[in-house]
Amino acid sequence: MKYYNIKTQNKDINSAYIIGLILCLFLSACKNRNYISYYNKVNEIDSIYRVTHQTDEAIKQYRKLFRKYKPQNQDRRDEYENYIKLADQHHKNFGGKKSLYRLIPLIAPNWRYKKEDTSFIQLYKKYGIDKQEMEVKVEEWKKGLNQKLIDSFTVAFQRDQSSRKEGNYQDVIKNDKKNAELLKWMFENYGFPGLQKIGLWNGDLLMPSGPILLHMADYEEYHEYFKTKILEYVKSGDCPPRDYAAMIDRNNSHHKLPYTYAVYQGYENIKDSATVNRNRKSIGLPSLKHAQWITKDFFKKIKKKN
Repeated sequence: MKYYNIKTQNKDINSAYIIGLILCLFLSACKNRNYISYYNKVNEIDSIYRVTHQTDEAIKQYRKLFRKYKPQNQDRRDEYENYIKLADQHHKNFGGKKSLYRLIPLIAPNWRYKKEDTSFIQLYKKYGIDKQEMEVKVEEWKKGLNQKLIDSFTVAFQRDQSSRKEGNYQDVIKNDKKNAELLKWMFENYGFPGLQKIGLWNGDLLMPSGPILLHMADYEEYHEYFKTKILEYVKSGDCPPRDYAAMIDRNNSHHKLPYTYAVYQGYENIKDSATVNRNRKSIGLPSLKHAQWITKDFFKKIKKKN
């Protein structure tokens, strides 16, 4: 009897070990997913409902994607929010309250505007989540941000903007180089200062990461480092592909080279759109034509609100 118990216990231990190992491998795989594949799939699904209006198929594809990847909610794409809205409108299962709570941290960086969106608030109310509860969840999200990283990035952002307003070229160069070193320090110690680490606002200061990255393209001694390092953050889902693309295009302009991604200074004078579209896809950007549809729909939506 004693021997049987030991044997049974050993089986239980082995089973627990195997389950734990599988879980660790699964979590590791999720963590190490390449978000460029995610962005390209979002672009594909976005065109399914934006261009061909196959809403049911778009909902189905979104559901599969969000099982595989932790969702993002990219600017002007709003893929996770759109999935929930489309599924709700067409009486499809999207996960109810669980998915709505999952969306809150993704819209939290823009909460000061989002809370004025009546239809968005009504959607939550429909599922028993009122505005006050949403406010509480946003405050909880804010408490989880990295304050040291916020403080460091605020210094960099204010330095970046102030020297350009004053128009002192020597100060611009000096401050940009200080920022380059500060960014390198941030990357090594905290990772990329993305929306889920520092938000978008510090009080009334709006501080997107794009402008600082763009200005890093002006210095050859730093360009190779940022070109390599920030691409890693595009792949991890921390840095928007557009910010990386603008930085590369701006550096190209200094060397009178054609734009790689046609993000910086628009789509004019593109001689080889097929190559540009391949380049864009390689980092998860929509094609030139698809990007124009997105922009057109975005401004149409803004106009309708006003």
